[in-house]
Amino acid sequence: MLRVDLNCDMGEGFGVYQANADRELMKYITSANIACGFHAGDAATIRRTVKLALGHGVAIGAHPGLQDLAGFGRRVMAISPEEAYELVVYQIGAVHAFAKSEGGRLAHVKPHGALYNMAAKNRLLAEAIAEAIYQVEPRLLLFGLAGSELIQAGQAIGLHTVSEVFADRSYEADGSLTPRGTEGAVIEDETRASAQALDLIKKGEVRTRQGNRIILRADSVCVHGDTPGAAEHVRLLRASLEAEGIEVRSAGE
Repeated sequence: MLRVDLNCDMGEGFGVYQANADRELMKYITSANIACGFHAGDAATIRRTVKLALGHGVAIGAHPGLQDLAGFGRRVMAISPEEAYELVVYQIGAVHAFAKSEGGRLAHVKPHGALYNMAAKNRLLAEAIAEAIYQVEPRLLLFGLAGSELIQAGQAIGLHTVSEVFADRSYEADGSLTPRGTEGAVIEDETRASAQALDLIKKGEVRTRQGNRIILRADSVCVHGDTPGAAEHVRLLRASLEAEGIEVRSAGE
């Protein structure tokens, strides 16, 4: 039987600005990547999202990003490998502490936004992030873009890696995600997003923006909580997967 994890970036509010779809999204996913306070999130939001995940039996992950609240962590910043190491260790600690204090545990780490995309191509940044995770807890899973430098760095240091694909993002010919701001970068049509996810899981391939097909490993499918109509996207995606006989469960099970 085919199986796949379904993950979503969550807890991406702070103060009075909250991610209102989280409660509905949590019904359908198996892994939650919780913002750690740098690109979004704060202490109250992290705790609330951890408790929500525990209540739904969803695996808890840290979602560290660049220190860029104004840009939501999606702006490229020039950071050294040492800085990448330090900001990942720091942010893992926040979600780990809340998970433990609420009777749960941290299961995985998935970098956010620009940090994720930078590490997908930059070997030194990828190695720094993988080392940060390994030094905190070598049993943690590392989520990274399928076929990327981050996946290779995690495997090289001895982490269990989870190759991630995207239902609601388009791909470039080199396997990278189409940059946000480019027309068609975000797939808002829920039927098309589900079809892309099924192709990735069942065939191991995806059609790029340029029209060719590339091969990618799909251990986990990501959907974004800030995509318009996110809750309906995830509901339809989960129903489509189960209708095809694909088992949906967290990557660590």
